[in-house]
Amino acid sequence: MLFGHLLLSGSSYLEPLMLAGTPRELHLLRPDRVSVVAGSDGWPVAYDYRVGPRTRRIPAFSEDGAGLLHLKLFHPLDDHGGLSPLGSAGSAIDLHNACARWSKGLLDNSARPSGALVYQPKEGGNLSPDAYDRLKAELEAGYQGAVNAGRPLLLEGGLDWKAMGLSPKDMDFEAARNGAARDIALALGVPPMLMGIPGDITYANYQEANRSLFRLTVVPLLTRTAASLSAWFSDLYGEPLRLQPDLDQLPGLSAERDALWSRIGGASFLSDEEKRQAVGY
Repeated sequence: MLFGHLLLSGSSYLEPLMLAGTPRELHLLRPDRVSVVAGSDGWPVAYDYRVGPRTRRIPAFSEDGAGLLHLKLFHPLDDHGGLSPLGSAGSAIDLHNACARWSKGLLDNSARPSGALVYQPKEGGNLSPDAYDRLKAELEAGYQGAVNAGRPLLLEGGLDWKAMGLSPKDMDFEAARNGAARDIALALGVPPMLMGIPGDITYANYQEANRSLFRLTVVPLLTRTAASLSAWFSDLYGEPLRLQPDLDQLPGLSAERDALWSRIGGASFLSDEEKRQAVGY
């Protein structure tokens, strides 16, 4: 959930529950309920947490170190808030949703505008408003949608059915939708090859894309978060603490970690202590 808040809103907030001066629990606060209270110098002094009509003020710093931890991504135009990766992909998300709605509309209408009903009486003239509304309602109720696909149309005198259709190019929004999906994936640091888009993926580049996801996105995110938590926990407990992700447990890096272990294990000029430090133990 912490990384979910960080990627969706650009910020994550952790509040410690202190008991006898020692942190016992950590509570994750929803970013949309938290607002920053800035001091006269512009730096945050507190955070307001709103739930319904109630507001609770949480200090940013305290003597026992029990202040709120604010993790955020870089934002060039906001001193206090983080920028969500989805913010840079807003246009791609709108395009992807529009293509999905268009495809759904085509499916509801059997992938084509089925036709036009033309009124051509021998004596000329137009339908009366009541007759037009009645005919429109009958068409929508009895012949529109996938349930009524292929149903024969019963016409009265003076009515003529003109079939219509869309060209394959008009119906093909799959390329635009796939392009938008690639842009969204790149904004989140996910290689587009992992999206399962037809034509993008083979077994060889899937393996490399999976390694790139861990190497360029997952590990840096884990490292930055662990560094912030380490400094925060050191203040809470009053002694130096260090959190470090166990990279050997990441399946996407198993081949690289095996190569590192072999390389370090064969380095005869290193002591056992130096080898442990080199592999993160």
